[in-house]
Amino acid sequence: MSEELEIFKKKLLYRASYRGTKEMDILLTKFVKKYLNVFSHEQLKQLEKFLEFEDEIIYNFYNFDKVKKDIDKNKISEIFKNFKI
Repeated sequence: MSEELEIFKKKLLYRASYRGTKEMDILLTKFVKKYLNVFSHEQLKQLEKFLEFEDEIIYNFYNFDKVKKDIDKNKISEIFKNFKI
């Protein structure tokens, strides 16, 4: 595996782990750790875009099916929606 890809994966994990709210830190860290080495390069790019959404938007999408800012159009969102801790 290339060093560049490994650095990218570490950045994704960091972004998932330090969100601002403890609940999202836990949820997203577990999600990213589970799929980080399974996702294709394209899926990792989608994950990066997914992690750019605000905590509140991700939280409401995950828990209440509230869709804002096209979070449902991200390919990773469906995998995340079905993820259970």
